[in-house]
Amino acid sequence: MPILETLYSASRRTSNQIYMLLIILLILSQDSSFNASIHKMILPGVPWYKEHLLHQTSLGSLMVIILIRTVQYNLSKLRDVYLHTTCLATLANMAPHVHRLSAYASQRLVSLFYMLSRKYNKLVELRDDKLQTKAISTGDGLVEDMSAELQIYTDFLRIVLEILNAILTYALPRNPEVVYAIMHRQEVFQPFKSHPRFAELLENIYNVLDFFNSRMDAQRMDGEWSVEKVLLFIINNCRSWRGEGMKMFTQLHFSYEQESHPEEFFIPYVWQLVLSRCGFSFNADAITLFPIGMHANKEIYYDEMNTNQNGELNEQRVQFDP
Repeated sequence: MPILETLYSASRRTSNQIYMLLIILLILSQDSSFNASIHKMILPGVPWYKEHLLHQTSLGSLMVIILIRTVQYNLSKLRDVYLHTTCLATLANMAPHVHRLSAYASQRLVSLFYMLSRKYNKLVELRDDKLQTKAISTGDGLVEDMSAELQIYTDFLRIVLEILNAILTYALPRNPEVVYAIMHRQEVFQPFKSHPRFAELLENIYNVLDFFNSRMDAQRMDGEWSVEKVLLFIINNCRSWRGEGMKMFTQLHFSYEQESHPEEFFIPYVWQLVLSRCGFSFNADAITLFPIGMHANKEIYYDEMNTNQNGELNEQRVQFDP
């Protein structure tokens, strides 16, 4: 809870603090027993969360909400690829073990796909505009940068679809709110139905949509479908769900790998904390371990993001283990 509360106030934290907290959550999410137990712990309330009333919410649902909120904050403020990667990697590790995800967390998860898809579509439009106007050689580098960023967001969207697939494949009967959120916002997936990187993953999502939509169309209702009626309908039909036609994909598993010389970052960072909070007086002119008044160089902390020949996410600090 203190970690999640600190991430909630990310705007008042340094980038290094955010990175370290996210890495802790990533390491915890590598443990399947941790992923299962956080959904069994019910919080009576979360008073520091102001955007929405969280009553009787599981710790797992809160963790999903905060990670997605961190991605949203990063999109608008920091725009750091590594931060996106770590948040999505943690969510992917958690996905197969999700149990009774709350309505708000489920809505935020589908909204995450929509949020990233808007950024993706904007990049596509900008790149295509540059290509159509036959930008001069000085602009070619800009087109290449856009294409590289577009590839990164393609990977992000695919990971979100993998997260949704893992929940639907391994835990659908236990997560009616996720089904409701996907049905409620099913139009956000339509533009990507024929995308070569997303088509196979969206087949599973539309298999679920077809299952519930067809049964809903066949059921006569007195009056309009209310939220409560739709959710009750989903809960009842989850019992007859057998997963026919669902393609089984290898579960994503991300792990944190410490670099060969982590002390290059951590020792200066810890001593910075000592200097700023211990209350003792030091001769600042005599300190040579780190630059005074500056944060530890983020370049030391992570390697540059790149993609492999298959276009998959490849980042040395967050590793994909098939």
